[in-house]
Amino acid sequence: MAGHRLTGMSLVPEAQHYDASALFRAHANFVANFLHRLGVPAAEIDDLVQEVFLVAHRRGGFFEDGRAKPTTWLAGISVRIASSSRRKQRRCNEAPNQDLVSTAQTHNGCPARSAETMESLQRITLALAPLDEERRAIFVLFEIEGESCGNIASIFDIPVGTVYSRLHSARKQFKLNYARLCDAPTKRQAPATLPHEVTP
Repeated sequence: MAGHRLTGMSLVPEAQHYDASALFRAHANFVANFLHRLGVPAAEIDDLVQEVFLVAHRRGGFFEDGRAKPTTWLAGISVRIASSSRRKQRRCNEAPNQDLVSTAQTHNGCPARSAETMESLQRITLALAPLDEERRAIFVLFEIEGESCGNIASIFDIPVGTVYSRLHSARKQFKLNYARLCDAPTKRQAPATLPHEVTP
């Protein structure tokens, strides 16, 4: 019965352990993209990714027991690392990073489509920038990463109802920001598809 342990009269699976090296190999790209979506400048992402996995190492890695995913756990660490970095290196009126969220998303298809995708991703980054840190993280985790509100609540140690409330306000602000960007004189194409919206 390898991989299980006896609790009372039932068998439950043992938690799968992932050390920091295994986590890095599997999820470094996720962490880098997530930090980018939180507004971390491109020049700082590599250093902060290293910090995230150093914290993961100090915490002894991740034990997956079915209640949370490794990416959920790493996202919680990433939010705290990004917040700490922002407090240390706050700059007035710094323009948000406009690099691609993930270059892999633009490598396929014709050049014109890639340009449209790049413009859409840049707009999304700019539209997220005015959101406060927690609402931005909640929006990204739910709308882009597909995390459940329950998992997000565990990351921030807040009630699920609070997650719903902050997600609602983040969606509203994001839509307003995105609409303004699409109506700007510099737009070249019709507005691209926004992130999916799922009613909690």
